[in-house]
Amino acid sequence: MTHTVVAVGREASFKEIVELLAQWKVSALPVLAGEGRVIGVVSEADLLRAEELRDADDEATARAGVPPDRVAAGGPTAGGLTTDGLTAGGLTAGELMSTPAVTVHPDATLPEAARIMARRRVKRLPVVDRIGLLQGVVSRGDLLKVFLRSDEEIADEVRRSVLIQLPVTTPLTVGVAGGVVTLGGSLPDRCLVPVLTRAVRAVEGVVDVRTELVHR
Repeated sequence: MTHTVVAVGREASFKEIVELLAQWKVSALPVLAGEGRVIGVVSEADLLRAEELRDADDEATARAGVPPDRVAAGGPTAGGLTTDGLTAGGLTAGELMSTPAVTVHPDATLPEAARIMARRRVKRLPVVDRIGLLQGVVSRGDLLKVFLRSDEEIADEVRRSVLIQLPVTTPLTVGVAGGVVTLGGSLPDRCLVPVLTRAVRAVEGVVDVRTELVHR
């Protein structure tokens, strides 16, 4: 995750949010309350949705024939529609944000974070501790950085963190090409094959796992 995070309070204005998104080249910002508790996220999509609502309110007001002075004062329109277009569309982070925020904990695995992003259709996840305080942000780019690891680094970690725990008398062989791990050798039990495959796939940077294993 990225530890240096730009965030806003619930009172941040529409323009302030737009400026921060442009300055930091991000698509969303956590919204914080109190000592840093994440209460929501405001994104480019939220800002555009607010603008869409404002346009819809303006059109409804015009169709209802409400005088401009009543619109400026925030008076009601015919049919019960609000005429305060800015308020209806949202002016502050607290009004604009999506809440509750979609977050992840620091100990979540990369596949878990990727699944959350895919299912909730978000590009960035605030990383929060057990009481909801912001610790950092993980983005799609952060998740993909692990695939920049060299084949040698991946092979070394597979040997050190996975294979060393196996109940085997003859070491297994490990080959890595383009992030794809190929395992060879003999296992005492065929039931270990799926367990071993899952463990190797969890190593950062592994694209896929192929097995050329025999078992007794």
